[in-house]
Amino acid sequence: MSQMPLVSIIIPVKNFERTIEKTFEYLLAVDYPRDSWEWVIADGGSTDKTIEIIKKWQEKYPFIQLVAIANSPSPGYARNKALEVVKGEFLFFTDADCAPDKNWISEMLRHFQRDPKIAAVGGEVYTLKVDPNNMVEAWCQHFRFNMVSPRYGFIQEGYFPDFSKEPNPIDIGGHKAYFFGTCNVAYRRSAMKEINAKFWDRPTGEDMDLSYQHRSRGWKFYFAPKAKVDHMHRADLKALLKVWVTYGQAHLPLIDKYVKRNGVVVILQFLKKAPSFTLALPIRGFIYVGNFHMLHLCALLSLLGIVASLLIAGWAIKIATVALLLCTLHFAYQYVKWNFDMEPKSAFWTWGKMKYLTNLSFIKGGLKDSKKYKIFCIEPSF
Repeated sequence: MSQMPLVSIIIPVKNFERTIEKTFEYLLAVDYPRDSWEWVIADGGSTDKTIEIIKKWQEKYPFIQLVAIANSPSPGYARNKALEVVKGEFLFFTDADCAPDKNWISEMLRHFQRDPKIAAVGGEVYTLKVDPNNMVEAWCQHFRFNMVSPRYGFIQEGYFPDFSKEPNPIDIGGHKAYFFGTCNVAYRRSAMKEINAKFWDRPTGEDMDLSYQHRSRGWKFYFAPKAKVDHMHRADLKALLKVWVTYGQAHLPLIDKYVKRNGVVVILQFLKKAPSFTLALPIRGFIYVGNFHMLHLCALLSLLGIVASLLIAGWAIKIATVALLLCTLHFAYQYVKWNFDMEPKSAFWTWGKMKYLTNLSFIKGGLKDSKKYKIFCIEPSF
């Protein structure tokens, strides 16, 4: 009988027949005693072969438990249902399109055991391509989709910064919003119980909210990049764009919950070190001004300049219009320049299209519920 802590691995699923067996195969290869873990699979109402696949695996592996939730409104809701039945001392979260590393559990536990104030340990997220010819998967890999370190300026292993006592919008929904995604994080169960933490039921943002519930009450978060998982990303552009809309949409209710002071933070993302300032407005939110935003602004002003130069004589308008056109080209190049390194180079316009549409979807999501929350968010440029 193993003396290792009992860990519960929680996986929400809904129509994951494409990738779930690959996830199970990788989990079985994780180096941890099988009498010291349980897998709790929370199915939110699959209509494909997902349930059939899970039941087939259950016949062979008794540590797999299935929790069926008909018509689950969100992954967070499904995870909460799983939390009602888990027995583990540590709760490991991943998804049915992820492939954990062999040392995933032991690397996480090592940090929990040396500091009892750590509520959560999160690892790095890389890409596992299912189809080598799938352009969307290749894009996600190049973009470093869902990676932790690049999100925060390529941070190294260590503790996340302390949660601000009076957070502003970019601490919650912006580039300083330190959190761990539920594709690769483990929580100390006693910490969750102490603060009665649960996932919210919204379609997305539940991982950020759970992080803030703990961090705002003094619990520590530790980034352990060696505890990595590989992520099997969306296989088509439509699904990817939908995800980015929900990412932006999640920021408004998060800001509404955690930011109490009015003011809109403006981040000049296109400048070195991205300086920022706060506009004293009777609303909350943020405005990022990056290459994506500047190329559109300059293009619009250029168009107005062309119209004006046709109606009004004078060299000043013509010179200003040429300058604006040059600025448009400059910001367009700055926006797409890293696409030049992607292979195959013959697909440059495809990579540019994906970059543009995902960024546009992110911004659309941030604006979607502005009237409802009275919060204004212009999301960053990629």
